[in-house]
Amino acid sequence: MHLHILGICGTFMGSLALIARAAGHRVTGCDAGVYPPMSTQLEEQGIALIEGFEADQLALRPDLFVIGNVVTRGNPLMEAILDAGLPYTSGPQWLGEHVLQGQHVLAVAGTHGKTTTSSMLAWVLHCAGKQPNFLIGGVAPGLAVSGRYDPAQPLFVIEADEYDTAFFDKRSKFVHYRPKTAILNNLEYDHADIFPDLAAIETQFHHLVRTIARSGQVIAPTGEEALDRVLARGCWAELVRTGEVSGWHTIESSPLSFEVKRGHTSYGIVQWTLTGAHNRNNALVAIAAAAHVGVDARTSVEALSAFAGVKRRMEVRGTVRGVTVYDDFAHHPTAIRTTLDGLRAQVGSQRILAVLEPRSNTMKLGTMAARLPQALKPADLVFCFGQRDGKQALGWDPAEVLASLGTRMQAHHEIDSLVEAVAQAAQPNDHILVMSNGSFAGVHARLLDALSGKQ
Repeated sequence: MHLHILGICGTFMGSLALIARAAGHRVTGCDAGVYPPMSTQLEEQGIALIEGFEADQLALRPDLFVIGNVVTRGNPLMEAILDAGLPYTSGPQWLGEHVLQGQHVLAVAGTHGKTTTSSMLAWVLHCAGKQPNFLIGGVAPGLAVSGRYDPAQPLFVIEADEYDTAFFDKRSKFVHYRPKTAILNNLEYDHADIFPDLAAIETQFHHLVRTIARSGQVIAPTGEEALDRVLARGCWAELVRTGEVSGWHTIESSPLSFEVKRGHTSYGIVQWTLTGAHNRNNALVAIAAAAHVGVDARTSVEALSAFAGVKRRMEVRGTVRGVTVYDDFAHHPTAIRTTLDGLRAQVGSQRILAVLEPRSNTMKLGTMAARLPQALKPADLVFCFGQRDGKQALGWDPAEVLASLGTRMQAHHEIDSLVEAVAQAAQPNDHILVMSNGSFAGVHARLLDALSGKQ
């Protein structure tokens, strides 16, 4: 079958392309502004990419068009597909119907940490010799790619996103996956562009729970009120709680190590380079999920001690003149705070310069803006970037919203002035933490260049 994927450079759709090709299909795709790292990964795998969404792509005559949720009505290629009455489907639906059926699906859902936790779980299964299939919204160095599929292997780890499926299917993506093992890691309000309130997201999570067989397992941490409400509406599979001393829990040994226990039984100490309580929690649910498919927790502890993290999750981009620059995907206030807390625990009293681009739809709308001052509190200096005009323009004024941070905060609307200000402020032993869920105009490389030239 020939599949032509619209929006192929998105993290989900690009990974889907790799899986479809591994399943024996011919795959082509298109996107606006075909861009790395996904474009590079796809081209290395021999998948042809087309720039733009022009209607003349109908001449490719694929058997099926697979539509990403970046595509809207008015897209010229989509309008041509509709006018011609050609077959199309969404990425999650195609995956659920053509790949995931017959697999033991291990789905990782939650507002925060989906990519990291999915990567941890796939890495643990890989180290345990399980050769898992996976589709993850990021690339863990040990896994090399974001999507892998071998029909002969029965386990499939998937990052289970609650965002809507496509313009013609407003259900969350994860309702298409029908997992046997489901991690519900956390739940907060997000995606203000498609969900009116937290209750609407809870309903989607409940729909996910309703798809899990009685012989399956749901893993959820203790103390998450929104998840408690979801599970109170019904849970037909075995429910495993983490964080209780009678079950799976951790004991912190140092900022970079922790003991894993189930009840009174110890399974060893994870020693790694990741920081923060959130990553300990991510590791714990991954260990519990791996145990559900037969991996001894001691094996999981050993594997996680060798886990190298995920690109764009506290990824060190370089150190110049004693100043270290990090790249992190954090964009929700909770993720921003936990990331900063984790870095603070690692670097002690050394200065942290937080460079933030509020770029997600929720953050641009200002829905979470009032929570940002508290989220950014652990930083010594804060630089907030927001365009005045265009698609990425903020609907709120950073200087006003972050005024309580006083002289620690600067607001910038031009990338050049931002880079200059951060580079001028930086001192040896500083840590510059760049947080954005986009490319941020290549600010990481620009900062390193500016620091290199600093006198």
